[in-house]
Amino acid sequence: MAHNLDQALCTMVVVFHKYSCKEGDKSTLSKKELKELITNELAIGPKLNDSEIQGLMADLDRNKDEEVNFQEYATFLGCLAMVYNEALKG
Repeated sequence: MAHNLDQALCTMVVVFHKYSCKEGDKSTLSKKELKELITNELAIGPKLNDSEIQGLMADLDRNKDEEVNFQEYATFLGCLAMVYNEALKG
């Protein structure tokens, strides 16, 4: 039986690869793939406008290669977890 945290980590990986395989490099998210992932997989996604998603992409793309690799994606999810933690504490 899988544990909750194991399932969450597997979901994180599966969601990344669900979108990263749509175009170009299969191990990174393009701007289009990232936008689709955020829009479809996060409750806040549909509320973000294009400029907000562009800004997020710029923040996530630490190596400035116009793609979001898995490490950058995992960092993003870690930051989101911190935001959720703060929201749930109140």
